[in-house]
Amino acid sequence: MRTVKWGVLGTAYIFERDTAEGMKQAENCELYAIAGRSMEKAEAFKEKYGFQKAYGSYEDLLADPQVEAVYIPLPNTMHYEWTIKALKAKKHVLCEKPLAPTAKEAGEMFETAREQGVFLMEAFAYQHSPYIAEIQKELERGTIGDVRYMEAALITSDYVEGNIRMRRETLGGSTYDLGVYCSSLILRMLGKEPEKVQAVSTFSKEKVDMYTAVLMEYENGMRANFDCGLVLATEKNSALDRFQIHGTKGSIEAMKFGFNAPGELSYVVRTFEGMEEVKTVQVPQNYRLEVEQLGRCITEGETPAVSEAFSVANARIIDRILESIGY
Repeated sequence: MRTVKWGVLGTAYIFERDTAEGMKQAENCELYAIAGRSMEKAEAFKEKYGFQKAYGSYEDLLADPQVEAVYIPLPNTMHYEWTIKALKAKKHVLCEKPLAPTAKEAGEMFETAREQGVFLMEAFAYQHSPYIAEIQKELERGTIGDVRYMEAALITSDYVEGNIRMRRETLGGSTYDLGVYCSSLILRMLGKEPEKVQAVSTFSKEKVDMYTAVLMEYENGMRANFDCGLVLATEKNSALDRFQIHGTKGSIEAMKFGFNAPGELSYVVRTFEGMEEVKTVQVPQNYRLEVEQLGRCITEGETPAVSEAFSVANARIIDRILESIGY
């Protein structure tokens, strides 16, 4: 199996907490280079995670001809700039969600990828989970009939003042940080964008949305809603993840579930005929799955599992939510 030489732009917490382990586990990933805002920090990460090279600037990493693919875990406001730079350096890119502040910018990023002949994929690790694939198959098989309603939620801890999630200038707030998970899950399951979007939020003194509730209506009468919020105990890394889908023949409800969670996850299927069945799915480390998948795109010609059409559609939904709440 051919491995892909990866570079990482930045020493962000999401890399330390999740993606580093996924990259270590990925069979086709070579941890080649790490770049930080200082050489000291880059060297520390090089030693800690086993990279072959460390760079004291993002530009220096992108100039390395050995780097084939780049993972970008930078703050939301930096995704567009550094993805474009990486793509123009002929690097394949896996960029953390949300891919861009707006759908327009997301479209420009994908256009640049096409022009440069490289892959760009948004890093929605949970979208690679076999658990999510099984839920989609249930709907495709007609297990619960035609879908009439879906709801989802992702509620987490809030953070201390100064955290990038709590600052408007770094595109903080619950919609950008958490709502994108819910909107993308609903988009995946329902397969289309809503006709109408309405949303309401509560805001912090820094004017970021701490809690947002969204109602979406579709042309065929389907409805969906989701809640996202940074409202649980401060800095405790706690979360409430849920979803349920109701159709003309029954319902599917998450039981043991978490966005990006590995392990044995479960859901329950109930039908109006009285059947109730709990199903379980073994889920590998999600970040490993996304790294391996983009690697196969590069070496074997696969198509990115999180597609341009999907990412731009989700970004359009987020645009509409932000417009509705006045963000």
